Amino acid sequence: MSRPPQGSPRRARAQAVPPGAALRADAARALARVALDGASLRSALAEANPRIADARDRALLAATLFEASRWWLRFDAALARLLDKPLPPKAREVRALLVLAFAQVAVLGLPEYAVVAASVEAVRALGQPQYAGLANALLRRFLRERASLEAELDRDPVTRHAHPRWLVDAIERDWPGQAAAILAANNREAPLTLRLNRRRTTREALLARLADAGIAALAPDALADAIVLAASADVTRLPGYAEGAFSVQDGAAQRVADLLAPAAGMRVLDACAAPGGKSAHLLERADIDLVALDADPARLPRVRENLDRLGLAATIVAGDAGEPEGWWDGKPFQRILVDAPCSATGIVRRQPDIKLHRRGADVAPLVATQARLLAALWPLLAPGGRLLYATCSLLRAENEGVLAEFLRGRDDARAVPLDDGHGHAAGVGRQNLPGEGGMDGFYYALVEKQS
Repeated sequence: MSRPPQGSPRRARAQAVPPGAALRADAARALARVALDGASLRSALAEANPRIADARDRALLAATLFEASRWWLRFDAALARLLDKPLPPKAREVRALLVLAFAQVAVLGLPEYAVVAASVEAVRALGQPQYAGLANALLRRFLRERASLEAELDRDPVTRHAHPRWLVDAIERDWPGQAAAILAANNREAPLTLRLNRRRTTREALLARLADAGIAALAPDALADAIVLAASADVTRLPGYAEGAFSVQDGAAQRVADLLAPAAGMRVLDACAAPGGKSAHLLERADIDLVALDADPARLPRVRENLDRLGLAATIVAGDAGEPEGWWDGKPFQRILVDAPCSATGIVRRQPDIKLHRRGADVAPLVATQARLLAALWPLLAPGGRLLYATCSLLRAENEGVLAEFLRGRDDARAVPLDDGHGHAAGVGRQNLPGEGGMDGFYYALVEKQS
């Protein structure tokens, strides 16, 4: 029999990769970048999505990648227990593929036979056919031994909760009574929360538009501008997005505008503004003169894009909040928001790659930066003005510890008491823990400058 010529239909059919395998191969490449190279989950998804035409496939890619990142520390440990020796570095994407497959079975509940078959094909799609037999054997062994394997993993808090040991220890130290609930909340998908733009619509009108489109949503009583969707969705396709009727913002972040309470005519500084969500909310609340400052010039176009879509305007400035002499015009502010760089340990449920990238050694430099920003910005606040210090951290060192040190020896600074609706008492501020009120972990401390 003569061989078919190169490029013939028969040869193309023989080399075609099944769609499910191709999707898993793309997901494995992305997961290897996140878990093994330190890439952010957001950037890995952004790189993979353009290669996938079908919206349902993009949704499956995102769900799989999020859960595999969320549970990497558990299922990578499971893989290590199943292997006689570690996979070589050249098989890094096969390693990621197997973790993906474990997560698809154990977390997403996808059919076992389909996961095994498509994953073995995906090994070939990754250009590693020599590992197809091993992958098949490991996946089948995982299914056979899953109960005993998971029981073994549950004995260690690191693999039980899929959190690095330093973070488990820090949460148990800082929040001993709530540690189990925090770790569980970190491993649950966060709801999609919208913040309506008061200048463009009302909550009732936006809820009606969503209902007309068949999208279930509710309006939480504790948040004046929030709408929580019952299921995740492509926000750019929601009614009202194009005309700037809403933004995406967790309820905990929405509380910032309530606490800062800007009034018309005030001069307000958002000292770490990018990507601009909190700046926008403050502008939606009142006719203020707002300066949106960020140290990274590359992030400022995103601030302008977000404000433009919402029909808002601010003075956007590149500069280090800790060095005002490089950007401040000498005019005091009546309100300052310091949404400080932090460990982001309160938003792990939204950004599970934090568990893979953050290190305990990062905390001390962050504390030093937070203290530097507060000290530099305090002189810019007008007498009678208020500064809100906020982080999306759970760690007391970054929150109440920083505020306690800041207030020590400053006779012109008075902490404004916050009620328990803003979370647990934490020094002079309040700490919302992940999942409480359906919101992220967030710390707030409000300080007023005495005349």
